Amino acid sequence: MYDYDLLVVGSANADLVIGVERRPGAGETVLGSDLAVHPGGKGANQAVAAARLGARTALLARVGDDAYGRLLLDSQRSAGVDTVGVLVGGAPTGIALITVDPSGDNSIVVSPGANGRLAPEDVSAAGSLFHASRVVSAQLEIPLETVVEVVRNLAPESRFVLNPSPPRPLPQEVLAACDPLIVNEHEAKVILGSAAVGDGPEDWARILLAKGPRSVVVTLGAEGALVASAQGVSRVPSVKVGAVDTTGAGDAFTAALAFRLGAGESLAEAAAYAARVGAATVTKEGAQASFPTAAEVAAQ
Repeated sequence: MYDYDLLVVGSANADLVIGVERRPGAGETVLGSDLAVHPGGKGANQAVAAARLGARTALLARVGDDAYGRLLLDSQRSAGVDTVGVLVGGAPTGIALITVDPSGDNSIVVSPGANGRLAPEDVSAAGSLFHASRVVSAQLEIPLETVVEVVRNLAPESRFVLNPSPPRPLPQEVLAACDPLIVNEHEAKVILGSAAVGDGPEDWARILLAKGPRSVVVTLGAEGALVASAQGVSRVPSVKVGAVDTTGAGDAFTAALAFRLGAGESLAEAAAYAARVGAATVTKEGAQASFPTAAEVAAQ
């Protein structure tokens, strides 16, 4: 019935990465490694991660008519993503400036570029993609009004997965469509705002669930994840690995979860698989280059 297991609507950036001994303070200059350029952006990352796992994947995004845009299109196609929904032009390709410290933690500044020009009318013009997709995934590196339009264009039987990153308060229409809403600790607290009572992720998950999503997943890094729905709240254990670079791990988790939900797995089953995919991702450098295949996940 569906042509695609997953349609990702979101950002496509060129990641400009520099390794540093420590991040600079205000007014400070530090020396770093040679510059590395990788295809990235939360939308493009999710699409590649899902395709690597064997999902039939399409991407709806916008890139510039420039070298970075061509890099992004090439990386999508080589991973097996259908790029029929990728629009070209209107602004330069989005850029992410990333510093990575020796522990693998990263700090990121994003210039949205063409991502900021992915408009609601681009979504409504892609109706055939939505009706052909079992699951639709989005993030917030594109305009919020575009995400609202995504929700309005969902096919009746398709499932909507949202990772609200970078986080901001969400309209009720978007919250009510999420199944699940996937947040880390920082994102949960931003969306909860003044409602952020309680100290633990179980508390955050229950309060988030009361705001309207059909289900919620809270990712806890090395501590695994937590899933919440009308059936209750449960923990998903982590997979212990040596972290090299955490870039893209959240995107890989979200893509894997969305794919497995579309395949009929329960939220807890899909999150457990996604945790394994995320763990495999942090053991390699870069975002898209570090995403595992299904065989690599099975071999863990």
